[in-house]
Amino acid sequence: MEHPHAALKSAAYRIRRFALRMGEVQGQGYVGQALGMADILAVAYRHALHYRPEAPEWEGRDRFLLSHGHYAIALYAALLEAGILPEEELETYGSDDSRLPMSGMATYTPGMEISGGSLGQGLTIAVGMALGLRQKNNPAFVYNSMSDGELDEGSTWEAALSAAHFGLGNLITLVDINNQQADGPSTKILGFEPLVQKWESFGWYVQRADGNDIAAVKAAFDAARNHPQAQPRVILFDTLMGSGVPFLEQRDKNHFIRVEADEWQQAIALLDANHAGDQA
Repeated sequence: MEHPHAALKSAAYRIRRFALRMGEVQGQGYVGQALGMADILAVAYRHALHYRPEAPEWEGRDRFLLSHGHYAIALYAALLEAGILPEEELETYGSDDSRLPMSGMATYTPGMEISGGSLGQGLTIAVGMALGLRQKNNPAFVYNSMSDGELDEGSTWEAALSAAHFGLGNLITLVDINNQQADGPSTKILGFEPLVQKWESFGWYVQRADGNDIAAVKAAFDAARNHPQAQPRVILFDTLMGSGVPFLEQRDKNHFIRVEADEWQQAIALLDANHAGDQA
């Protein structure tokens, strides 16, 4: 029987592979973010979240909100891995009438809870959703996934204050800290450190972890879910853009990836080889 950590690593590998295959369909996309978040999404959908693949709108499900809607390719890959979307639909990514548009839209895609993209909106929606679930005595968690670029937005910090004020212990925020925005390094666009102390001062239970270390990611998710106090929880995940494909990891600018046609298969081959080495 496969060790639980090995199973999660295999899930992360498949998520990365799905993302690369979708990128190949269009020849471009936010693939660097998908590769960087694959370990987080693997733990989310293969370990932490409660959901029913055959019933994406089941009332008892944990809600996973994609605030950074341009990461849709990453979430689609996770939904494929989770069995919520069929694998053959992958080939329609970004095409006319596809359920997999390039930016996440709740009206199109099963398992997509909100139409994200206007950065800084996801956490505000998550606060309202968590309050609503509490009013209904629904024990589900609300997970809000957001980018470090959203730390620039005032609405994020207003929502953070509100979540602590209302003692939303059913809210878990995941921040992808890859230090990259369309205009350059996030920390140079608008410095946001020290993040741990800032979130703590806003009344949150805070963890910071390596988002590309399966064991660390799993431990952080478990600690967030099991935290005994009635306060919101945030996990600050440091990730590497393009993780798992060395030549994409090393690019100076990989916020929106365009590669030569033959490089997609090269990237998949490298990913496959790395996974085979892990399995040996």
